[in-house]
Amino acid sequence: MPAADAPPGPTDRAWVATRKGLFELRRAPAGSWRIERVSFLGEPVSAVLPPDAQGRMLAALNLGHFGVKLHASADAGATWAETTTPSFPPQPEGAPGPAWNLVQVWVMERAGGRVLAGTLPGGLFVSDDGGASWALNRPLWDEPGRADWFGGGYDVPGIHSLCPHPQRPDEWLLAVSCGGVWHTADAGAHWALRCRGMRAAYMPPERAEDPQVQDPHRIERCAAVPDVLWCQHHNGIWRSADGGLQWQEVTSAPLSNFGFAVAAHPTDPLTAWFVPGVADQQRVPVGAALAVQRTRDGGRSMDVLREGLPQSHCYDLVYRHGLAVAADGQHLLMASTTGRLWASRDAGDTWATTLAHLPPVYAVRFG
Repeated sequence: MPAADAPPGPTDRAWVATRKGLFELRRAPAGSWRIERVSFLGEPVSAVLPPDAQGRMLAALNLGHFGVKLHASADAGATWAETTTPSFPPQPEGAPGPAWNLVQVWVMERAGGRVLAGTLPGGLFVSDDGGASWALNRPLWDEPGRADWFGGGYDVPGIHSLCPHPQRPDEWLLAVSCGGVWHTADAGAHWALRCRGMRAAYMPPERAEDPQVQDPHRIERCAAVPDVLWCQHHNGIWRSADGGLQWQEVTSAPLSNFGFAVAAHPTDPLTAWFVPGVADQQRVPVGAALAVQRTRDGGRSMDVLREGLPQSHCYDLVYRHGLAVAADGQHLLMASTTGRLWASRDAGDTWATTLAHLPPVYAVRFG
């Protein structure tokens, strides 16, 4: 069989969720990526769950006036059918916090045989049947401290990071902007905050270490060493080596410790990538020159990776889910709000523009 027709491996397929559709990419043997299929053209796709071994996948659409819709595919994206969308129960009169109305499905992940969905406002929905039906996790939703959560960028708080433990399917860790980091060891029956070591510089000093007001922009887990977690916070970068019980601030970022995206190496617990920006008030690359910061020693030092990235008058912003690393730890994809997508084949040492005219990108996922 010619190499070009070989079945795609886990580094050869990717999905890009954008403001105007879901783009399926395939990597050619020479390393370049091409668009193989477009689904939901013209419609905002806020999150995608890549196919499992049986080809089942999910896509979440945010259709504004027409609401949030969820679509399922049983053939790895060749065909789609609308399925049940997560929904909140009726809101009791006088209940604190934002309205119990689904604004967006922000992220989806698998945890053993379950599918988890994090939403705006900050609800965690669980499906035991691949997305055909959903149940709101009430223990987290009914946490008294949820009334203190607030929006970080959006008007309402939201769950954007879901980190199931790869060996213990009932153990999950999730992150809320702004509402801290939460952990469960019993599939959501009980929850505990895990923010020790984090600080919120945007709060008054007496509340800087309050776990309920932390704004972790994105958290990623090292799949092979799952106790290692990396967090791009609103005002810093943190790493945990004990499953989030304690976080250590990474102070070696040479350009900036502000950003949204982080990717954790799947097998090396000392390696992670970050995309720095100037600040919350100036969400553009430092010096209008796009760069990626990479650590290979657990955060003690960082390299600045620029080769192949635009270095003048570049104002691209990479969202929380706009950076992804493949299972081999070598191939990366990065996409921006201006619709440009870059690829690396050497762990970020060099980059190449793959697509330059996509719609604004919300999320990138490898197969």
